[in-house]
Amino acid sequence: MPLIQISIGEGRTDEQVRTLVTELTDATVRAIGARREAVSVIVTPVPATHWANGGTTIADKRAAREAAASS
Repeated sequence: MPLIQISIGEGRTDEQVRTLVTELTDATVRAIGARREAVSVIVTPVPATHWANGGTTIADKRAAREAAASS
């Protein structure tokens, strides 16, 4: 019974999440021969203020890009 857990930045539409879930399920069925109904997917949206790369949050990186673009 495969369980796929994925974290993504918040802000995706319900349709985008549905597509992601479908594609992940399809890939799992193809890759390991799992029964489709046995594949579970958990999508966890993460706020940009709670996700960081290199010690800087995604929110801060976006803000810096926007500030640089408006300069």
